[in-house]
This record gives sequence, C-alpha cells and structure tokens, in this order.
Amino acid sequence: MSAARARTPAEIRGQRRSRSHSCWNHLIAAPLWPKYGVNLGTLLRTCDAVGACLAVPRRPWVPEALEHGNTLRRRTCVHWVDGRAERWLDRQRRGGSAIVGVELTDESIRLADLPAARRRTVMVLGHESTGIPPEGLEMLDLAVEIPMIGTGLSLNVAVAGSLVLYKLAGLC
Repeated sequence: MSAARARTPAEIRGQRRSRSHSCWNHLIAAPLWPKYGVNLGTLLRTCDAVGACLAVPRRPWVPEALEHGNTLRRRTCVHWVDGRAERWLDRQRRGGSAIVGVELTDESIRLADLPAARRRTVMVLGHESTGIPPEGLEMLDLAVEIPMIGTGLSLNVAVAGSLVLYKLAGLC
C-alpha cells in the first residue's frame, strides 16, 4: 500500500467551481439570533465551503465579527436582515424557500435523515443559550436535531450549523 499524498493548493483550486454561485437557487445559513461573533465567522467560512450565503441581523457588532472571521480575505455572500427575523423568514417562505431550523423539537428529524436541499433553502439557527424563539419556530417547515452521545445538551451554533449545511448541500 502506498502512502497518501496531499493534494496541492493548485490541484484543489482546479477542482472547485470556476465562478461564483447565484443567490437564487441554493442555501442560506441564517443565524438570526446570534450571541457570539466568533460563530458568525466560522459560519461564513462554512458557507464559502458549501456554496451558501450567510444572512445576519444588522447589529452594530456583526460587521466586525464577520470581518474578523473572514479568514478567506475576499468578498463573500452576506445578506443583511433588517427588522424582525420572523418577518424576514416569512418573506423567504413566500418567495418559495424551504425553512429548516436546527432545533430540538418534538417533530425534529435526525440529521442522518435530512435529505439534500432540492430548492432554495434557508437554514435557521437560534441563540446560543435559548435556541430559536417561539415566533421563529412557527416559521419552520422542518426542524433538524443532531443526535449526541456525550453529556452536553447541544453543540456550538457554528458547529451545528456547519454539519447541517454540509448535509443540505449534499456533500456528506
């Protein structure tokens, strides 16, 4: 058996898409009730990896958190959510998007059972401590849970969002 060889950056770039994605038929990660700026930077990097956009509330500290977290140092797709998150979600739904929340509910499906997104899909993430508020839960078409064996109650928002984004993108 021969040793594994790591691909060079040039080889990796050659296998990637050659042009930017379009915002009209893909994934949007929406951490609409963020608590920690570092999570936004991590999600921004994951969005680039799977070809998704990031939708964030317009709060004074968010641009700095995104700038700090953008280790790619190039423009990424960010949608700004003005006003109430629930109104933005309602507009997305009326526009034909599926709304998928990452939350523990009685109706949640397991991550392993989540199919890849077949139409424009908004993945909603809640507050680090309190989750998606009741008004946001009412907007969901589907809730997804990530099973855990350990003693923690949930994963970090950025980690959970990254796992679900990869699944929705059909990359795992």
